Amino acid sequence: MGFEVIIRSSRKGDDGEVTNATLACSCTRKSSSNTRNAFKLYPVTKTDCKARVGAAVRGNGKWKICSVGLNDNHELSSPTKTRYFRSNRGIQPYVKRRLEVNDRAGIRPNKNFNSMLVEAGGPENLTFLQKDCRNYIEKVRRMRLGVGDAYAIQKYFLKMQKDNANFFYMMDLDDEGRLHNVIWVDARSRTAFKEFGDVVTFDTTFLTNKYDMSFAAFVGVDHHGHSTLLGCGLISHEDTETFVWLFESWLACMWNCAPNAIITYQDKAMQNAIEIVFSGTRHRWCLWHIMKKLPKKLRGYNEYEHIKFALQNVVYDSLTREEFEQRWTGFIDKYNLHNNEWLLGLYNERQRWVPSFVKDTFWAEQYENALCDKVEKEKEADFRSWKSSIPCITGYPMEKQFQEAYTTAKFKEFQQELTAKLHCEISSFRATESEIEYIVKEVVVVGETCRSVPFVVCCDDCGCDVRCNCRLFEFRGIICRHAITVLLHKDIYHISEKFILRR
Repeated sequence: MGFEVIIRSSRKGDDGEVTNATLACSCTRKSSSNTRNAFKLYPVTKTDCKARVGAAVRGNGKWKICSVGLNDNHELSSPTKTRYFRSNRGIQPYVKRRLEVNDRAGIRPNKNFNSMLVEAGGPENLTFLQKDCRNYIEKVRRMRLGVGDAYAIQKYFLKMQKDNANFFYMMDLDDEGRLHNVIWVDARSRTAFKEFGDVVTFDTTFLTNKYDMSFAAFVGVDHHGHSTLLGCGLISHEDTETFVWLFESWLACMWNCAPNAIITYQDKAMQNAIEIVFSGTRHRWCLWHIMKKLPKKLRGYNEYEHIKFALQNVVYDSLTREEFEQRWTGFIDKYNLHNNEWLLGLYNERQRWVPSFVKDTFWAEQYENALCDKVEKEKEADFRSWKSSIPCITGYPMEKQFQEAYTTAKFKEFQQELTAKLHCEISSFRATESEIEYIVKEVVVVGETCRSVPFVVCCDDCGCDVRCNCRLFEFRGIICRHAITVLLHKDIYHISEKFILRR
C-alpha cells in the first residue's frame, strides 16, 4: 500500500524476550531542523503521523493486538516504489558472500552491483540498492583489519626497522587488539624533514584504501619545488583526539622539532589539534580548497557569476591588509552579503588564508600527489641540475651567482623575477639612521586593465639585508623583482649568503 512501518517502541521481559511492541508509521514524530540558516533547510520526512498498532504477549504465549490507530496524515507512496523503503531492503547471505569475494578480487563496488543488476533483469527485481552494497562492503572492509592484520603490519614494520634503525612507527590499538591508528616514517623522510621541514602540508582527503581508514600524509617541498613525503598514517576517525595522537606521534618522530608553518584544509578538529600540539606553528588554510567551495556556497545567488569574479579579485588582487579590508567591505555591501554565514566565518579567520595576511610567513605551497614516485623524481631532477644548466640572460654578476647556487627549477624562478624587473621603476626613497626605504612601482595587470602598484623595499646601509612587502618574499631565498630593481640601482651585484637558497 506504500506505507512504511518501523518499530516505535518495545519492551523485553526478564528472560530477554520481547513482551510488547508498538509498530508505527515511519513518519511518526515531529520534524526538527538543527540548521541556523533559514535559507538552507534540509529535507524532512517526519509528519507526526499517528498511525500505529500496539501488541503484547498474553499468558498463553500468543500475541494480541491491544491498540490500533489508522489516522495517517500524509500521502502514501506508490506501491512500485515500496522497494526503496529501508524495511523492505535486505541482502541475502549468498549475495553477501559474492560481494565479499568480488571485492577481494579487486572488482569495484559499482561493477559488483551492475553484474547482479544484469542477472536479475533490472533493479525492480532486486531486494537491495547500490548504496546497500557499498555500505556492506565498507563494513566488511573495516572488520577485515582485525588482530591478525595488526600483527602483520607490526611484523612488517619491525622488518623495516631492522633494515634501518631510523625507521619510525607507532600503532594505536583498541582493547581487543584491533588497529585504530598507525603512523610510519622511513629514514629518508626523517632526513628530508631536517632540510625541508620549514613548511608542511597535511591532508587526509586524497587517497582511499581497502580498510576504509583515512590516509593522512605530511608533505614538504624540496629544493626542486617537488613534493616530498615526510610521514604518513592510517586513522580510523577524523576527530580532535585522533589528530592529537597523530601529530604528537609525528612530532616525537621528528625529535620534537615542530615545523614553522603548516597548511591544511578547513577542519575544526584538525585546527584544535594543531593548537594543542603545534602551539608555536603558524597555521594556514589551503586557499585552493576554499575557492573550490564557491559554487557550493554561493551558487544560490542570482548574481553568482559576478559575486564569484568579485570575490576572486578581492582575495587575489589585494596586496595589503588595508586594501583587503576596504575591498571586502565594498564587496559585501555591493551584493548585500551581510547575512552569509560562510563568508562571515571566512572573514573572521582571514589571517589563516587571505594572501595579504599570511605573506609574513614563509609558505611553499605545492599540490601534487604526495605518493607519486617522489624519490625517483628528486633523483632525476638532481641529475638534470648536475648534467645541464640554464644560460644567463644578462651580464649581471648577481645572475651568475644564483646560477651556480640554485637548482635548475629555482634558478628559473629567479630569472623570471629578473626579467620582470622591466616593469618596475624606483619612484622615491627615504633614508633613516639604519636603512633606506625605496618605493618601487610596478605595472600589473588587474582583470582587463593595468595599474601602477607601489611596493616598499628596505635595505640596510651595506645592502646585506633586504625586505619587501610583496607576496614573493613568502619564498625564502628568492629575491623579488622589486628588490632586484633596488639592488641594481645601488650597483650591488653580489648577494650575501643569507639570500642564497641553501637547498
